[in-house]
Amino acid sequence: MAGILAWFWNERFWLPHNVTWADLKNTEEATFPQAEDLYLAFPLAFCIFMVRLIFERFVAKPCAIALNIQANGPQIAQPNAILEKVFTAITKHPDEKRLEGLSKQLDWDVRSIQRWFRQRRNQEKPSTLTRFCESMWRFSFYLYVFTYGVRFLKKELKRKPLNSMSLGGTPWLWNTKHCWYNYPYQPLTTDLYYYYIVELSFYWSLMFSQFTDIKRKDFGIMFLHHIVSIFLITFSYVNNMARVGTLVLCLHDSADALLEAAKMANYAKFQKMCDLLFVMFAMVFIITRLGIFPIWVLNTTLFESWEIVGPYPSWWVFNLLLLLIQGLNCFWSYLIVKIACKAVSKGKAGKWNPLHVSKDDRSDIESSSDEEDSEPPGKNLHSATTTNGTSGTNGYLLTGPCSMDD
Repeated sequence: MAGILAWFWNERFWLPHNVTWADLKNTEEATFPQAEDLYLAFPLAFCIFMVRLIFERFVAKPCAIALNIQANGPQIAQPNAILEKVFTAITKHPDEKRLEGLSKQLDWDVRSIQRWFRQRRNQEKPSTLTRFCESMWRFSFYLYVFTYGVRFLKKELKRKPLNSMSLGGTPWLWNTKHCWYNYPYQPLTTDLYYYYIVELSFYWSLMFSQFTDIKRKDFGIMFLHHIVSIFLITFSYVNNMARVGTLVLCLHDSADALLEAAKMANYAKFQKMCDLLFVMFAMVFIITRLGIFPIWVLNTTLFESWEIVGPYPSWWVFNLLLLLIQGLNCFWSYLIVKIACKAVSKGKAGKWNPLHVSKDDRSDIESSSDEEDSEPPGKNLHSATTTNGTSGTNGYLLTGPCSMDD
């Protein structure tokens, strides 16, 4: 076991040349990040999860009720043993051939069978009130942690002059080369540690709650996002890349609260507010993640760090993880633009809803619980598809954060 640990914590992987773990031991003069500091994230993640349950029950739910958001679930499908067996054992989305076979077997018309499958799928969806409570929790946390990050960077910047080399301030906010000056001998402040441990704990709580939260088709993508985020936070803390880590965290938290606010407005049927918040979210998301992040953050992690510190094994891993995050950012930005374009196109014919126009762009689109019960008139009975019929999605864009929610 000792040999495995020695191999895992190999200094030549984690640290620059001629730097050892002994050089980064805590002293009376300075405190440095230690791997064992992160153990606190696990009990804190559980605490965050419990706080969420209390918040949703005693804060979010009363707010939803005050906004006349009902807890009523979707319409219950008529009990039918044959259709239930097909639904549970074969498919939730029967094709035209199977629909015709069931129609003959049950002596039902195809439209009635399609309606039964829609209602049965909707039974497994949470109510609008449940969705509102989840969004309100995420909105509250994202707003808090983003506000804390901005205050931390600005407060510390005011405390020290821009040309200060001490980590007591955050000169790297405007001059990212300060992320690498005197690296890795950069002391850890209490505020920075708090910022890191809260963010890491939240992502661990999302890992746990993702299996009980509203299920979405992009479960795998969001799971990957949470894993990469946890690795990045842990990785950057252990090898003391915390300065650039604060920039990554704050930048990626900037748009999440706007999305959750737009969803809350949509659930409360405040359409104009929903539209405005979605437009604001789309602009902030694309500007920060396709503009500022590569130009500001990736530039310093790839090029300025190479010039000042030089590459070493964990440097390559860290940048690879950042590039993977950027790939997810590009994917989600594409979907946001696609949804916005469809919303504008639909708006030419009447009222549009940017959170509701796309039923097949992103897996974490969710509809109101009764939305699939209605069908547009004039559709061919044999070719009509449900909201979930082509994609398994159901109508509103979510991000981790997207939560990095996320």
